[in-house]
Amino acid sequence: MADEKTEYPAVAYMFSVEIDGHKLGLWNSFEGLGWETTVETREEGGNNFFVHQLPGRLKYPNVKVGRPIGRDSSLVAEWFASLATGVTRTTARIAALGPDGQEVVSWSLDGVIPVRWTGPGFGVENLKAASETLELAHHGFIEAAHPGRRAG
Repeated sequence: MADEKTEYPAVAYMFSVEIDGHKLGLWNSFEGLGWETTVETREEGGNNFFVHQLPGRLKYPNVKVGRPIGRDSSLVAEWFASLATGVTRTTARIAALGPDGQEVVSWSLDGVIPVRWTGPGFGVENLKAASETLELAHHGFIEAAHPGRRAG
């Protein structure tokens, strides 16, 4: 018997990306989401049982989204054109979409700046689909329940 609302596992077919209100369309790959705590070690004289592990700063790796080039590729060019006066930190929202096109989960990022965009390479010896990749740096996550307040 089917439930009224079918729950899908966190397997997404596509990801939607929006940066400071600029919709950048759908992407089919997403990587790099995470965080890491730096750890400083301190040895205490006379203590041979353990080394102190002191928590340090949080570090966030760059995130990358990728897709075959298509109609949505022009949205990235339009967004880049809006950066002609300078790059400033902003926010981004990346949402994983399930097989039915509905949002499964989303992540809001704070302090986002574009790091790199790579477009397709063309050549007769390369029979792969032409693709593009967008890489973004960020300062951390924004809690959904408290917009503007950083998590962690």
